Amino acid sequence: MSRSELPKILVIGELNVDIVASGLRSAPEMGAEILAADCELTLGSASAIFAAGMAKLGYDVTFVSQVGRDYFGDFCIRALQQLGVSTRHVARKSAEKTGVTIALSGNRDRALVTHLGAVATLTSEGIDDALLKRHHHLHLTSYYLQKALQPSFAGIFRRAKTLGLTTSLDPNSDPTNKRSNTIDNVLRYTDMLFVNEREASQLTHSSTPKAGLKTLGTKVRCAVIKRGPRGAMGILDGATMAHTGFKVAAVDTTGAGDSFDAGFVSAYLRHAPLLECLRIGNACGALSATHVGGTAGQPAEAELQTFLHANTATDQKRSK
Repeated sequence: MSRSELPKILVIGELNVDIVASGLRSAPEMGAEILAADCELTLGSASAIFAAGMAKLGYDVTFVSQVGRDYFGDFCIRALQQLGVSTRHVARKSAEKTGVTIALSGNRDRALVTHLGAVATLTSEGIDDALLKRHHHLHLTSYYLQKALQPSFAGIFRRAKTLGLTTSLDPNSDPTNKRSNTIDNVLRYTDMLFVNEREASQLTHSSTPKAGLKTLGTKVRCAVIKRGPRGAMGILDGATMAHTGFKVAAVDTTGAGDSFDAGFVSAYLRHAPLLECLRIGNACGALSATHVGGTAGQPAEAELQTFLHANTATDQKRSK
């Protein structure tokens, strides 16, 4: 498909920079100092990393967000534009700072420290039907962090579905660890739901990923539990599949889950079977982890196909 033939993607959500300290050999402790092998300032936020991943795979992407009138805000907008993402609907706020996430990253996992800044005050103002109608798919993330936008999630998704858009949601973790059922109102209008194992347990109160996946499958058409280096499992219309992922020399896992989402959504929108969606998602997530930051390792379509072709033999063994 040419770029003009692909569905147009709308992403509404948080926008911040990431300061990524990578190559940590141990977990940080208060009162102690540890060394990082590398440190970079990169484009951050789950929403922006997803948007970048979709743009690299050839889609037209529009991003709706807000940042401060500061250096970090300039950095975010410039980075998105360089990746081909439309920033026409990214507002600048003079009275607020651009959000910042400090990512402390090892080879297999990471810890995040976030200052929300303008992330916490983004509302649904300006998200009208005219904007929605110009797109075919809507993606939202970070349900728990976006306090001002959170009450509008269900309404935005409901309007999108009424207008014929498909929808996907990656709520990310609830930093308060509180159990709440308010997100169920959003799930009623969600086509694709992406969570990790911990988030699946929080949402379903299930003791195992398999049980959690089945419960999620009663709430949405398609649900995926991302399992890091162990791949991912998904359910679509009641049928479950799993893909064990790809082995790569991981440098930084920041944004790998959001890159997975982009790969999966890309395949889903092309009507690929569930196993192929998981395979594409795992490949995009794995490639993301080979570079520092969430977007540097994300593949273009040609790079993705080269990686998949190179890993066909081992991939077939794992999928049996």
